[in-house]
Amino acid sequence: MGVTGCGKTTVGVLLAQELGWTYYDADDFHPAENVAKMRRGEALADTDRWPWLERLNALLLDSERHGKNMVLACSALKQAYRERLVRGCAVARFVLLDGERETIRARLAARQGHYMNPALLDSQFAILERPLDALQLDAAESPAALVRHIREALGR
Repeated sequence: MGVTGCGKTTVGVLLAQELGWTYYDADDFHPAENVAKMRRGEALADTDRWPWLERLNALLLDSERHGKNMVLACSALKQAYRERLVRGCAVARFVLLDGERETIRARLAARQGHYMNPALLDSQFAILERPLDALQLDAAESPAALVRHIREALGR
């Protein structure tokens, strides 16, 4: 979890590959209206997010029901979002990739082909509620180091 550009996709893909788990990117589950808003640089309202979080929750519950482990890269910026995301799940762990605003801004400036407008970074930091119960890592570390920390925390 974390703001746009913190490395969720890069780290999530690498982690899933190393663990042999399925990887999902929550961005792929946004309805077209949400994507259009973000492309225009408009921050999503909670009312935009609830149906998206319900879809993700259904994905998590289905995976758990079938005994499959997965990695889900998702912003999950507020505690209420995280609660909705994992409602009914027996096991879920959050990892916050946290970073300095300017470091992440530089990453976004170099990123190509993503619909998320870099102008939304400040609005994401504004609503970010850092969880107390998550593994919190420095997003400036290399993806390999981040994956190593996560695997150690998971005991894998």
